[in-house]
Amino acid sequence: MIEDVPPVPPQRGDLTQGPLFKTLALFSLPVLLGNVLQSLNASVNTVWIGRLLGEDALAATSSSNIVIFLVFAAIFGISMATTIHVGQYFGARNIDQMRKSFGAGLGLCMMLSAAIALVGWFTAPGLLRLLNMPGSSFHFALDYLRVIFLVVPTMTLTVLVSSAMRGCGDSRTPLYFQILTVILDIGLNPLFIAGIGPFPKLGIIGAAVATAIATLTGLAGLMGWIYWRDLPIRLKGRELTYLWPARDELAYLIMKGVPMGFQMLVISGAGVIMIGLINQEGIDYAAGYGALLQLWNYIQMPGLAISAAVGAMVAQHIGARREARVDAINWSGAGANILITLTLVALMLLFGRPLLALFLGSDSPAIPVSLHIQNMAIWTYVPFGVTIVLFGTLRSYGVVLVQIAILFTAMYAVRLGAYVLLYPRLGPDALWWSLNISSVATLALTLLAYFNGGWRAQMHARIAAG
Repeated sequence: MIEDVPPVPPQRGDLTQGPLFKTLALFSLPVLLGNVLQSLNASVNTVWIGRLLGEDALAATSSSNIVIFLVFAAIFGISMATTIHVGQYFGARNIDQMRKSFGAGLGLCMMLSAAIALVGWFTAPGLLRLLNMPGSSFHFALDYLRVIFLVVPTMTLTVLVSSAMRGCGDSRTPLYFQILTVILDIGLNPLFIAGIGPFPKLGIIGAAVATAIATLTGLAGLMGWIYWRDLPIRLKGRELTYLWPARDELAYLIMKGVPMGFQMLVISGAGVIMIGLINQEGIDYAAGYGALLQLWNYIQMPGLAISAAVGAMVAQHIGARREARVDAINWSGAGANILITLTLVALMLLFGRPLLALFLGSDSPAIPVSLHIQNMAIWTYVPFGVTIVLFGTLRSYGVVLVQIAILFTAMYAVRLGAYVLLYPRLGPDALWWSLNISSVATLALTLLAYFNGGWRAQMHARIAAG
């Protein structure tokens, strides 16, 4: 329970003051730029590996990244749960309790990531066999995956610390150190892969080593900045004992964090099923959809950034007991996301062919297929964006199991049901109709939960009580 506190002057990072739309825009822009940087970093490093080491190495990193994504799903939930508590206590000006919540999340993350790194090192061969890694790529993948597992603690701590800082209303500082990390990673990759200049030639391991050095440097810089500037989430003296999670904090992180992480698995599982169905339609469909995903990834980024901003703002408003502004925050975020998404959709429709040619080649027979898919399915990102903005608010109120139920219902029952019913009549077009139908269903169910959930009645009761 968040303690009531007397009014105090506004503090740096306070997201409960000022015009909502301006605050939301200024906060979400660095998050958006960070997401774009992360995608560009992955794309550039993929080019380095493909050009310098060939297709076997490229296939090895792709399969290894699937394993790492599953690992990050659990850590993502812990970081989101930590961010919500940090934001609530920061909004309430209860700095000591905020540090307890941050310390608990950080300590649990450290323990879990260390265990994952150790277990991952020894189980990497078995994991790759489960993925049916081809023999020609197996040793590439094993070398790469083992080093990346050792980097997992640094990666996960960076994610958690950055998320906690956003809970304190600071989205710019994590961006600065993310820029540093990306520059180092992109620059060091070819040097360690090919052994340029004084750098050793490490091949596929060099790509992982470059990531390790870049990530460790970024985390060290971020932590150094936090302590140099004496930012609110820093832990000193007796506060270091907060790294051992108290029972109530541990229960919260498990009860809320695990379902939040599970949401990522639900979404990714639905995506894997979709790719499997598309692959059955032939190579042109598979290649065309794969190229579209590379471009559509950028369309969904504004929604993800705005959702993170809305979640942080709502969490602080809960702590500051200013919940009367929650609806306005949501609709500001939803409106901004619709405007941005429609703009990006229009650009994709106008310039789709030359953009797809970057991935497929200008004469590829997959381009007409891709353009047809895009014309039918790109609209799914409009309701999707509104949905994830509302998810940000629901998470801040601890409503997580309902979100999982919504995702299961819409992405599995509705989507697959629509596909089965429509395929005999529409053929492959049933895939794109099922995407749109499930996206609308997700938004409809989310709106139902938003307006009629028990959390909302509790919110209005607290507002009425003052």
